[in-house]
Amino acid sequence: MTQSLTITRPDDWHLHLRDGDMLRAVLPETARHFGRAIIMPNLVPPVVTGEQAGAYRDRILSALPGDMTFEPLMTLYLTEDTDPEDVAAAHASGLVKAVKLYPAGATTNSASGVRDFDKVRPVLEKMAEIGLPLCTHGEVTDPDIDIFDREAVFIDRVLDPIRQATPGLRVVMEHITTRNAADYVRSQDKDLGATITTHHLIINRNHILVGGIKPHYYCLPVAKREEHRIALRAAATSGDHRFFLGTDSAPHTDANKLQACGCAGCFTATNTMALLAHVFEEDGALDQLEGFASRNGPAFYRLPENPGQITLVKQDAPVAFPEQIDTPDGPVTVFDPGFPVHWTVA
Repeated sequence: MTQSLTITRPDDWHLHLRDGDMLRAVLPETARHFGRAIIMPNLVPPVVTGEQAGAYRDRILSALPGDMTFEPLMTLYLTEDTDPEDVAAAHASGLVKAVKLYPAGATTNSASGVRDFDKVRPVLEKMAEIGLPLCTHGEVTDPDIDIFDREAVFIDRVLDPIRQATPGLRVVMEHITTRNAADYVRSQDKDLGATITTHHLIINRNHILVGGIKPHYYCLPVAKREEHRIALRAAATSGDHRFFLGTDSAPHTDANKLQACGCAGCFTATNTMALLAHVFEEDGALDQLEGFASRNGPAFYRLPENPGQITLVKQDAPVAFPEQIDTPDGPVTVFDPGFPVHWTVA
């Protein structure tokens, strides 16, 4: 039995750090294991210009403990007023690595997102010209579409038409949750990748709803049927370079999760690598973990792999992960997979 595994230091290609006290509290949980992360721009107000992205990057680096190394990879929040030339300048400076598309109302702090996709066509065309990826929150928000179908409908109604109308646009389908999405990625020959979260490899919708509502498993896109979880596991462990890790780790205080209209998001920064080792070992694919966590993402984003390494060790006794991260705003509950985990990062 494998007792240790050394891999290239991984990256997180979808991460929420928030700002202020929350940022300072949760950043070390990511920087402890990950060399870089694509930082989500859905602050209040959102990060919509290159100048705002630069200021946010400075705040992240100021919050980083002095004994840690970590590079935030900044993104811009796409709005119907986004200036294509500002996007191009932010990309040319090396600051911005992607632009994030939130359909208006799809998830946390997405009210400033896109309603009329024709209004962002000039930005998308500029991005295709300069090779800047578009990261998509892939759900429609039509009230008549069932929440469990919104990802599949987004592919048909929004994503595929955008890609057909904008040749050369490089797209990351973020936090995919369905077999439909995995199959769509495989059906395309280039310019398309997809991130998969840790929690969507572990939970299905029963985990949220059976035996009582579990708010700490509630996320958007919401977890789907078991057949979709199995399809995501197959994609993540397949070795296909188009799939890579994006945790979508999203800190919310317990006070904001445990209420009548609780926030969506799972906080997995603390234990993601240990959980992935468990999942990949369970599926007989430990040899594919490095590709998924450390190599496929840099290849898509046209960045070098990290120079360092981390070592995962399997121990006899289950690992005791912290139940919560304390922040000045209140405790943030760490994702609990619901089973004993024997892997840890040395």
